[in-house]
Amino acid sequence: MTTPATRPAAASTIAVTNIVKQFGRFAALRGVSAEFAPGRFHAILGDNGAGKTTLLRSLAGLAHPTRGEISIFGKTPKDACRDLGYMAHPSLLYDEMSGMENLRYFACLYGITGDNRCEQAIRAVGLDPQLARPVGQYSQGMRQRMSLARAILHDPKVLLLDEPFSNVDVHSAREMVGLLKGMRDAGKTIFVVTHQALLLEGAADEFIWMQAGQIVDRTPTIAAAGSRREDVQ
Repeated sequence: MTTPATRPAAASTIAVTNIVKQFGRFAALRGVSAEFAPGRFHAILGDNGAGKTTLLRSLAGLAHPTRGEISIFGKTPKDACRDLGYMAHPSLLYDEMSGMENLRYFACLYGITGDNRCEQAIRAVGLDPQLARPVGQYSQGMRQRMSLARAILHDPKVLLLDEPFSNVDVHSAREMVGLLKGMRDAGKTIFVVTHQALLLEGAADEFIWMQAGQIVDRTPTIAAAGSRREDVQ
């Protein structure tokens, strides 16, 4: 097993340095140090309880480390919040509102005026901005797409996605992977926590393997992880 070497964080990188996150006596992250190149697609893998979501939430500034530092292009997660787009496991959408109404609401929070950006975000994920149906009547695949539209609404540099393919049929999941590849090719840095790693073979630039609150390996393909391949669904 290999652990990435720790180097001083540069303004052009995303770096975590000796991150520890404790919940009472339980340490969800145990001294995680790593650097991530921008403009790449990073898949974060591991069993339940490995620390994947806690690492993602720490990068998003939603979980504050007990110890250690995080640098997002030379800024703290709090200072870099406008550069970050976060998609949680729950959709965080309002079921009684249409997709467009949802994005108008979130656009106000970002100080975005007019409907142009909302329409662009909805079209970018393959949905119709004119669809008047409440989000509560969407299929799971449509809900996940709209949740992604919410995450990219303010055109962030970094996307942090927690289980975006959960309860989505294979066809819709593959279409979402294609969307993410296009966003990576457009220069966005993408982190995806998933238990469906095989969907990202050939799409992700690297696979980050976590175990017991630590990064234990980073590989360019799933196959390069050797024995860990048997743990992938």
